[in-house]
Amino acid sequence: MNEVSKAGRRPDVLRWAITVAILGGALAVLYVILSAVIKPNGPTNLAALKRGGLERLEVVTAPKPQPTMSFKDAAGKDVSLADFKGKVLIVNFWATWCAPCKVEMPTLSRLAATYRGQDVAVIAISIDKDDKDGEARFFIGKNRPLDYYRDPAGSMPFLLDPPALGMPTTLVYDRKGVERARVAGEADWASGEAIELVRVLLAEPK
Repeated sequence: MNEVSKAGRRPDVLRWAITVAILGGALAVLYVILSAVIKPNGPTNLAALKRGGLERLEVVTAPKPQPTMSFKDAAGKDVSLADFKGKVLIVNFWATWCAPCKVEMPTLSRLAATYRGQDVAVIAISIDKDDKDGEARFFIGKNRPLDYYRDPAGSMPFLLDPPALGMPTTLVYDRKGVERARVAGEADWASGEAIELVRVLLAEPK
């Protein structure tokens, strides 16, 4: 090959080398980002889901275990979150006097229907007083497949760490029973973000 041909190829080789270097750098940056977001065999960073239907989502930076206090099922039997061991839990505190609670409840119903038969429990706990028990039961009855639960004392959300400041408040627990996120206020639990939130937690190791 003559010197002219060699000289003509040098710019092509240089451009190829630069392209490879740029691609290599981009892949390295992508690897670092993914490593920060997804920890192998560890908890997933849920902050990316704080948008759309979950714009009020607050990721728990110091994960806490489930509360141990009990509440009542529809038959009046004492239950606790420990009875749902091994499941992703969406625990919603609501009341009949809370307008945003009633608005979001059908979306919780749709989330429960989406994951019916899987290791997921959507638990809506009424904090209504005894005189509103019938009204609360009737409302949940219109939002199947949700089951009826109530906290007769109305104190459970205020004994959380930190306490709930208002209704509705929804807590998200992984299958190890650790609180991973919560939402203070209304959310769209039928949104793509909410469905993805549950899917991600289901994918984590027990």
